[in-house]
Amino acid sequence: MSHSGSPPPVPEPGRIARRDASAGHNRWSRWLPGLRMLQDYRMAWLRHDFEAGLVLTTVLVPVGIAYAVASGLPGIYGLYATIVSLLAYALFGPSRILVLGPDSSLAAVILAVVLPLSGGDPQRAVALAGMMAIVAGAVCVLAGIARLGFVTELLSKPIRYGYMNGIALTVLISQLPKFFGFSVEADGPLSNLWAIVTAILEGKTNWTACLVGAATLGVILLFKDSKRVPGILIAVTAATVAVAALDLAANSGVSVLGKLPQGLPAFAIPWITRADIGPVLIGGCAVALVSFADTSVLSRVYAARTRSYVDPNQEMVGLGVANLAAGLFQGFAISSSSSRTPVAEAAGARTQLTGVVGALAVALLLMLAPDLLEDLPISALAAVVIASAIGLIEIRDLRRIYRIQRWECWLSIVCTVGVAVLGAIEGIGLAIVIAVIEFLWDGWRPYSAVLGRAEGIKGYHDITRYPDARLIPGVVLFRWDAPLFFANAELFHDRVLDAVAASPTPVRWLVVAAEPVTSVDVTSADMLAELDDTLHQAGIKLCVAQMKDPVKDKLKRFGLFARFGEAAFFPTIDDAVDSYLAIQPLEGEGYDEQP
Repeated sequence: MSHSGSPPPVPEPGRIARRDASAGHNRWSRWLPGLRMLQDYRMAWLRHDFEAGLVLTTVLVPVGIAYAVASGLPGIYGLYATIVSLLAYALFGPSRILVLGPDSSLAAVILAVVLPLSGGDPQRAVALAGMMAIVAGAVCVLAGIARLGFVTELLSKPIRYGYMNGIALTVLISQLPKFFGFSVEADGPLSNLWAIVTAILEGKTNWTACLVGAATLGVILLFKDSKRVPGILIAVTAATVAVAALDLAANSGVSVLGKLPQGLPAFAIPWITRADIGPVLIGGCAVALVSFADTSVLSRVYAARTRSYVDPNQEMVGLGVANLAAGLFQGFAISSSSSRTPVAEAAGARTQLTGVVGALAVALLLMLAPDLLEDLPISALAAVVIASAIGLIEIRDLRRIYRIQRWECWLSIVCTVGVAVLGAIEGIGLAIVIAVIEFLWDGWRPYSAVLGRAEGIKGYHDITRYPDARLIPGVVLFRWDAPLFFANAELFHDRVLDAVAASPTPVRWLVVAAEPVTSVDVTSADMLAELDDTLHQAGIKLCVAQMKDPVKDKLKRFGLFARFGEAAFFPTIDDAVDSYLAIQPLEGEGYDEQP
C-alpha cells in the first residue's frame, strides 16, 4: 500500500484516462477491480473513506427502508439489499465512489410485478422481488461479458427523459396513500390516482400522518441542494422522535415501521411458481435496462469528475453481480443512486471502501439496535420517496429540446404518458418501440439533394439552398444523406428517377455523391442493380463519387463493383465532372473551372 495522502491519481493534462493495461494487473484484476483498488490503496485515504462511510450510513438506512416500502416489501429488506449490494459492488464495480442500493427509479417496476402476484403475502413479495433481482443480475452480467455496454445509448435523451418522468409520476402516485395515512386497492397509476382522490373526498385522510409527512418532505426539499446538511437524516430523525414522544401511533393512528428483525441477511433462493416466471422475466429485464441506464450515466459523470476511466462492460458486470447477490441474500433489485453518491463525494470518499464502511455500519445497526427505528412513521418514508421522485422529473432540458426540435419533445411527452397510463413495465416497452421507430424514421425518410455549383463557393451544393447554383448539362449530381438499407431502398430509387426527370437537359450521367452513405445491405444492392438497368435502357450511365472503402468492399461482395466497372467510381465529385467534361466538352460554359 502506498502512504501518500493525495486524491486518486489523474492523467497528465491533455491526456484522457483509459483502462489500465499495466503488466502488474493480471487477468483476475480485470474482473475484480476491488482487488486492483486494494493494490493501489493509500493509507492516507483510510480516514476519508471511514468518515464518508459513517456519513453515508445516515442516508442509507432511511432511504433503503423507504424504497423497500415503495416497492411493496417490508422495510428490513431494503437494508438487506443495501448491505449486500455495496459489498458486492466494492469487489466487482469499476467506479471509485459510485454508491449502489435500492432506488426510486426501480420501485415502480418492482411494485408493478410484486403487487398483483403476491396477493398481500410479504414473503411471497420478497421471493418475487428477489427473483427479479437475480434475472436482472444475470442479464447484466451476460451483457457485460458479451461487451454490450453500449446498449443503453440506443435510447435517445428525450425518450430517457420521458421514461424517467413517467416513472417519477408513477412512484409519486404510489406513495400518496401512505403520505395521507390510508391505503387503496387499485391496478395501474390512473386507477390508483382515482382511488386516492376518492378516498380523500370520503374523508379517509389521517391529517396527523399527513402533517408529519408534509413536514418531512419540506425539510428534505429545503436542504436537497446542500452537501453539508443531511436533510434526509434530520427530517426522518425529527419525525421519528416526534411520533415516539407524542405517542402518535396510539393516539392518532399514525402508521409506523415497527420492530425490525435482529440479524443479518441470510442466503436464500427465492422460489417462485411456474405462473410467475413470465412476469418476473419481463420485469427483471426491465429492471436490468433501467438500472444500467441510470448507473452508466452516473458512472460516466463521476468518472469525468475524477478524470478516471470506467469500462462500461465491467460496470455492467459489477451492477449485475450486485443484483445477483441482493437477490440471493433476501434483497431486491438495486441501481446506482444519484442522491447517495453525492453524499459520499461531499463527505470526502476516495474509494469503494466508503461503501464497505456504510454496509458494515448498517449491519451493526441490525445486530445491536434493531429497535431504533421502531417509531419511524410510514408517511415520513413516503416523503423520502416523493422527494426522490420529484428529483427524477426533468423539465428544464425538455424546454430546450422543445425550442430546438419540437417533435422530439412530443415523443418524450408520449413516452411519459405511456408509462403513467400503461405502467412501468409496459412503459419501458413503449420507450424501446419509440426509440426504434425514431431511429428507423431518420433512415427511412432521409434528406436527399441535387447538387450544383454555386457562385463564389468551392464545391457542389444543394440547389434548393442555393437556387442560383449552376447545373451541369447532361449530368445529375445526386446526394443521399443516409445509409442505404431495406427501409429506404425504394425511396432512393424513386428520388433518383425524379431527379433525372426534373433535369432541364437530357441526362447522360447520373452521379451519386455517396460520402454520407455508410452502409449498403442486400435489398438496397438489388435495388441498385435494377436502377442501373433502368438508367441503362434510357442511355444514362450510373456513376458513384466519394464512396467510402468499406462500403465499396460490400459492393464488391455483392457483385456491383464488377457490374458498374471500376471506371464508374470516382474519389471526388470534381473527378467525376472532369471525366464527363473530357468526353462531352461544354465550350464557353466554363464548367471545368472552379468559380
